[in-house]
Amino acid sequence: CTDTEDLKRDKRKGQVLGYPLSIFFIVVNEFCERFSYYGMRAVLVLYFKYFLKWDDDLATSIYHAFVALCYLTPILGAIVADSWLGKFKTIIYLSIVYAIGQIVMAVSAIHDITDTDRNGTPDNMVFHVALSMIGLFLIAVGTGGIKPCVSAFGGDQFDASQDKQRSTFFSVFYLCINAGSLLSTIITPILRAQDCGIHSSQKCYPLAFGVPAALMVVALVVFILGSGMYYKAEPQGNIMLDVCKCIGFAIKNRFKHRSKRYPKRQHWMDWAEGKYDKLLIAQIKMVLKVLFLYIPLPMFWTLFDQKGSRWTLQATTMDGNFGALVVQPDQMQTVNPILILTLVPLMDSVIYPLIKKCGLNFTPLKRMTVGMFLAAMAFVCAALVQIEIDKTLPTFPSGSESQLKLLNMGSNSLTVRLPGGPVELAAAQASENYFTFEEGEMEVSAGNLSAPRYFNLTREKRQTLLIPSDINKEWVLSEDITTKPEQGNNAVRFVNGMSTVVNVSTSEEDSVLIEPSFYSNYSQIKNGKTVFTIQDGVQSCEYTTEFGFGSSYTFLIQSSFTFGSDCGAAITVVEDIQPNSVHMALLIPQYFLITAGEVVFSVTGLEFSYSQAPSNMKAVLQAGWLFTVAIGNFIVLIVAEVAQIPEQWAEFVLFAALLVAVCVIFSIMAHFYTYIDPKEIEAQFQKKDDEDNKDFKDQHEKSEPGMVKRLSNERHAKETKL
Repeated sequence: CTDTEDLKRDKRKGQVLGYPLSIFFIVVNEFCERFSYYGMRAVLVLYFKYFLKWDDDLATSIYHAFVALCYLTPILGAIVADSWLGKFKTIIYLSIVYAIGQIVMAVSAIHDITDTDRNGTPDNMVFHVALSMIGLFLIAVGTGGIKPCVSAFGGDQFDASQDKQRSTFFSVFYLCINAGSLLSTIITPILRAQDCGIHSSQKCYPLAFGVPAALMVVALVVFILGSGMYYKAEPQGNIMLDVCKCIGFAIKNRFKHRSKRYPKRQHWMDWAEGKYDKLLIAQIKMVLKVLFLYIPLPMFWTLFDQKGSRWTLQATTMDGNFGALVVQPDQMQTVNPILILTLVPLMDSVIYPLIKKCGLNFTPLKRMTVGMFLAAMAFVCAALVQIEIDKTLPTFPSGSESQLKLLNMGSNSLTVRLPGGPVELAAAQASENYFTFEEGEMEVSAGNLSAPRYFNLTREKRQTLLIPSDINKEWVLSEDITTKPEQGNNAVRFVNGMSTVVNVSTSEEDSVLIEPSFYSNYSQIKNGKTVFTIQDGVQSCEYTTEFGFGSSYTFLIQSSFTFGSDCGAAITVVEDIQPNSVHMALLIPQYFLITAGEVVFSVTGLEFSYSQAPSNMKAVLQAGWLFTVAIGNFIVLIVAEVAQIPEQWAEFVLFAALLVAVCVIFSIMAHFYTYIDPKEIEAQFQKKDDEDNKDFKDQHEKSEPGMVKRLSNERHAKETKL
């Protein structure tokens, strides 16, 4: 069998520098696929919030449900590849499913499909949600299904004499994963931040999803182009199925013989001895020992994967201006792959050797414990940052309250009497803050006003009372925004305090006609410098101002306004919602801690699992490892939807506390764990089998040579299959 496989490998076409030419197609395929996956995932939670208009909790829940599904389907992919189709066909078929899913996601984000009134907002959101869910399901099946196949398929391309080249391939393979992740999390947020549309403009989610879809198609085409060069191993059966059958039989047999009259077994898996080989049972015992240690691990992934959901939403309320560079909220995720590429070699070549020189026995399980603790500390940092953000957020009215601001459009100071007491307003100025009232109806009087005015305030709303120059004329009650502007934009409106009609426009916004003593609707303005053009049909002037992130302003064109080069001096700026003042740089410490935790925990965990697994069951432990990631994401989903913690910082603290508690439990479990050498244990069973075979032959060689030969052949066939 081995000779046949070597002959098949020899027929492969071409080698470059001692490497099979086929692996270059596999490496390019992996880079494009990872770009596709991480690029789509980088903008996903913002797509849920700002396009589908879901709240933070629902967006977080669906995001983590998708990630969990992506880590459950690898088990399905491994079974299909090993038992039926083989790795090559599995990669081809599931990549097609994957590409279709990415294309469906890109189509779901085109708002013009259902925007019949062309106002920039989809009119049939059910259609977009349905397409999105179909697309995400197909992507989860595709990316998860090929995950366990591609790297193993690449390893199959090398023969027994190419161990060094195979090792280099896996290093390059891992580098391509991080390179694809890094580039995609830089590029797709930039694409998302652009404005695009057929009839009206919105944030360009179709492009942000379309480019990953195109890369997935490229990945599929590149992989198919190398078809004639691949060594394609035939499916040999899936060890995971054998393990599950053996465990199931042991449980069934134990339940059947639960009476006291049956002797106890040293281990419950020993109840499978009547049907399964002792070596297989011993290997399963080793696997179960490691899987037991996996029980606390999902809590780490619960925290780790929130960098793509809660932390991205956290970044939307922060200032991303780094001088010459403006960082989008979803681009902060690039800190993770950058730090990984830095910390992995640093840990291996500097940190671990230093610890060893200090005489400390820093075992793999101790490293994993430290990694969990670092992740918990990252969430403590996230909570501290959130507390600072909360200090800058406005306090909006509750369900039983209303808020009111006063704006004096006149050229003289004014005293306004409210239910809470008098308020002094300077000429062409607004009250500094909003006043909060619980009464719906209120009486307002001012100066020499002939009679008090009565207004009905709307609960849960903010409103501004526009007081004209002639206070005996009509007073206007405007409705203000009661949420932070989305995606770091700035909500801007103008109030015309003059007696003539004016037009206000920008290079990106159409001109807005504003009647005397009235206000315009809000416009969404990006951060940076903006030039407003103000004109009255005959004259015009330009007013330039600088915007940050997430603010809201009312600009009063004063009654004394005159057109000219300094017309901005006659414009009053009223800040309704202050811009984001907490800088995104404060997120770097928590990203550093979570990435350091990932390097110490994840890389070490994979190494530990590999070293403690029997030679033929490493895939079983890999599946168990991926399953812990899926469970971790389900925990986030449950907390987000069930706990409903009102304060975000408190939720971060809760997760940190849970992980610290789990960290303590894991350290206790690790203390009692005994490291083993699977090869040594397997060798002992092999030696015992050899001795049994020798005794068997000695006893029966003379009497029944034909039977001995037949039984020996049957035993050899059974061992080969195992």
